[in-house]
Amino acid sequence: MALIVQKYGGTSVANTERIKTVAERAVSTAMKGNQVIIVVSAMAGETDKLIKLAHEITDMPDEREMDLLLSSGERITSALTAIAIQKLGYKSMSFTGRQVGIITDSSHTKAMIEHIEAGRLKTALDEGKIPVIAGFQGINEFSDVTTLGRGGSDTTAVAIAAALKADLCEIYTDVEGVYTTDPRIVKEARKLNKISYDEMLEMASLGAKVLHGRSVEFAKKYNVPLVVRSSFNEAPGTLVTKEDGDMEKIVVSGVAADKNQARITIMGVPDKPGIAGGIFNEIAGANIVVDMIVQNVSSDTKATDMSFTVSKSDSKKAFKIAKNVSDRLGAKGVNMNTEVAKVSIVGVGMVSHFGVAAKMFETLAKEGINIMMISTSEIKISCVIDVSHAGKAIKVLHDVFELAKH
Repeated sequence: MALIVQKYGGTSVANTERIKTVAERAVSTAMKGNQVIIVVSAMAGETDKLIKLAHEITDMPDEREMDLLLSSGERITSALTAIAIQKLGYKSMSFTGRQVGIITDSSHTKAMIEHIEAGRLKTALDEGKIPVIAGFQGINEFSDVTTLGRGGSDTTAVAIAAALKADLCEIYTDVEGVYTTDPRIVKEARKLNKISYDEMLEMASLGAKVLHGRSVEFAKKYNVPLVVRSSFNEAPGTLVTKEDGDMEKIVVSGVAADKNQARITIMGVPDKPGIAGGIFNEIAGANIVVDMIVQNVSSDTKATDMSFTVSKSDSKKAFKIAKNVSDRLGAKGVNMNTEVAKVSIVGVGMVSHFGVAAKMFETLAKEGINIMMISTSEIKISCVIDVSHAGKAIKVLHDVFELAKH
């Protein structure tokens, strides 16, 4: 008997008919002799509706109250899914994050899972039930509801799989797996049979929305077998697994673009030790993740410009902090550009191949695409460009690295 965790995203549970289909798949899996745990997202569009309601009241709603508000979407789906499974004659029971025992820190709207108690889950499984968990949520030490950030239901599913040592974690979505790039932008995009944890982690962090980055971190840390597949058909998906020798033969595995970026520049920052640390400590203290950082070389050794990127959702808060820091340091000012995108190429094969960066930069230059910022690691190269060029950049990079070929 295998223990299988199945996560269904918003499009997979978009309406009651889709929820009935999810229930049928869950029961079918259980009837093959498996124990099954279901994790569900909110129905498609529900989270956006709740956010819109809050912003009709204020531009900056309290984060604790937003967590309580947004967690309701997944709770509705979990109850409906359990009802649908029961209608098929199979025992089921829905659970909130609190009832499962998902304990997080207190970083509202982007909480980190600290541990999972899972006692009630084990009891439900022993009783022959299919537990249905509301994803994306947990509770902190004060019993306040917390949420794990956008895409957090993926993290819930993998964390549950890790805690219960599940044999497989299946992430069901509206695509058939992980592609070399977004097939809606590049029709020649090819589905990958497998991808390494590290490559998938980079792809997820760089804008590929098929998997949440933190879920991949969990999967890698606890060696959770992870498969991404479609809830709309029975096609085999993409296996996310450990790196193997065959993967190194492929220089670039995928191209990703993230349009959810904002670039903030503090101009005329005093060029002396400790300034950068002070700036980014304040930003980190506000639970804001900084991605790329570039500091210009000072020409007169007295002042320099410092640019960094954050997600658009954090941009207003980060700009306010940067403005306060700028005023305190006597810098020349702060500006923010939200019309930027980060385009990246990813591949474990980059480690053993030279000239990849040059090829990327030359390709963008030939298309007249200016590069504002550059960031590299062993398996990825990222460039910040104008958002209007994002689609073109993806297409030409996918072509030049021949990603449509097997």
